Amino acid sequence: MDIKKRAARLKTDVPAVFLAMKDRQTPFPARVLAALAVGYALSPVDLIPDFIPVLGYLDDLLLVPALIALAIRLIPPPVWARSRAAAEGLWQDGKPKKWYYAIPVVLVWLAAAWLIARAVWLRVRAGR
Repeated sequence: MDIKKRAARLKTDVPAVFLAMKDRQTPFPARVLAALAVGYALSPVDLIPDFIPVLGYLDDLLLVPALIALAIRLIPPPVWARSRAAAEGLWQDGKPKKWYYAIPVVLVWLAAAWLIARAVWLRVRAGR
C-alpha cells in the first residue's frame, strides 16, 4: 500500500478508533491507548513543534500512525469492523462532519493553559 492510500485510510481510522473507544466491548487498555491516539491526533500541540525542519513532521508521520495501529491491534475485530463502518461518513471534504468530537480535546488544552498561566502568575506574585 502506498503512502497516499495509507494517509487516506488514516482519515477514516482516527474517527473509527474514537468510536471503538466508546464501545463497551473494547477492553480498558485499548480504550486508554485509543484516547491517547485520538487526543494526540486532534491536538494542536505536538511533542516536536512543526517549525523545526524535518523533525517537526516526524511525530506526525511516525507517532500518530503508530499509536493508531497499536490501538487497532488491541481493539477486538468485531468492534473494529462496526466502528470502521460507522466512521465512513464522519469526514466530509477533509473536515470532520461531527466537529463537536474535538470539544473534549480543546477543553483539556484550555485547562492545561489555565494551570500554566496560574502557576506563572503565582510565581510572579511570590517573587515581589
